[in-house]
Amino acid sequence: MAIGLEDKKAIVADVQQAAEGALSAVVADSRGVTVNDMTALRKEARENGVWLKVVRNTLARRALAGTEYECLTEKFVGPSIIAFSKEHPGAGARILSAFAKDNDKLELKGAAFEGALADVAMLATLPTYDEAIAKLMSVLKEASAGKLVRTIAAIRDQKEQEAA
Repeated sequence: MAIGLEDKKAIVADVQQAAEGALSAVVADSRGVTVNDMTALRKEARENGVWLKVVRNTLARRALAGTEYECLTEKFVGPSIIAFSKEHPGAGARILSAFAKDNDKLELKGAAFEGALADVAMLATLPTYDEAIAKLMSVLKEASAGKLVRTIAAIRDQKEQEAA
């Protein structure tokens, strides 16, 4: 289906706008994925603050030129879907990786984070804000508990030396 020049300009502007506020991007090949599965994937992406769209390769390359996601231009070969994470850098990678495990038709091509190519698996394992806070709190709790144990042991040792 032919797209007019004005429609192409609108698509390029839409992708550029999504790229401006994004924390990371993931490119995948969705060839062979059913419409129902794609609809479910889009719904999950929206719920998690991920901008997801099938974009023609030439338009995607043009839209990403001059952005920090320009490193992804070589990944636009064949049918491509692009996901920009808006709220958490690992959200898009996490959603697409989980979807790819359940649906072998989806092929992850690459990801970009902070202006450089990144490993999709690494992005997918980044903890969310709440998970990072929980890990920090557990480390602080363990550190304070360890300090308390050492303090009590030092007091015990001091009392044993005074008694001897």
